[in-house]
Amino acid sequence: MLVHRSGIDAGETVFLMQTLRDQLGQHVFPVHRLDKPTSGLVMFALNSPTARALSQLFEQGEVQKIYTAFVRGHTPQTLNIDHPLRDEVDSQGRKTKEGTVREAATELRTLTSWTVPEPVDRYPEARYSQVELRPLTGRYRQLRRHMKHISHPILGDVRYGKGTHNRFIHERLGLKRLWLHANSLAFQHPDTGELLTVESDPPEDFKAMHTWLTNVAEGHDHG
Repeated sequence: MLVHRSGIDAGETVFLMQTLRDQLGQHVFPVHRLDKPTSGLVMFALNSPTARALSQLFEQGEVQKIYTAFVRGHTPQTLNIDHPLRDEVDSQGRKTKEGTVREAATELRTLTSWTVPEPVDRYPEARYSQVELRPLTGRYRQLRRHMKHISHPILGDVRYGKGTHNRFIHERLGLKRLWLHANSLAFQHPDTGELLTVESDPPEDFKAMHTWLTNVAEGHDHG
């Protein structure tokens, strides 16, 4: 679901903001966004002053965000990605080629890596990793673009990824998605100052992906 109406996907008719408003019977105020194909946490405020306060926390980098992703290749155990990104959309959500270049930083930690003994593309075997990603800035599609930049694109990423690997995973696993999930948000409540951590466990398809990669890497799954 799109968080709200956007020129990025003008044909979409279902929006998280309106759906949540109807469920709660009151207005809600989005304070950050996820790409449409990314699963996980989206935060809303229930009034405008709280929304402004929370938005400032995001803008000032005071909200700790943790994502999980499956990516192509064997990634380093840890890596700090410091690579500026040009705005791909303007303030109205319209695509632009004249965007401002902004500093962007992401911390990567490798959770698991696998070698799949099957030919993909021009290589005799395929390598994949599951990583934890912490964006230190909040640029448009930052994680997807940073992972492409270091040549470890997120699996299932149609725009920034590798089609041969996306098709291989889809054909073998029978699941088609962007393999990126927003796991947790940690922040100080703007009214009480209480440190809050909200978590969203990875969905069932993430567990299925992990199990399949483990089995095929260990030679238990050849079909």
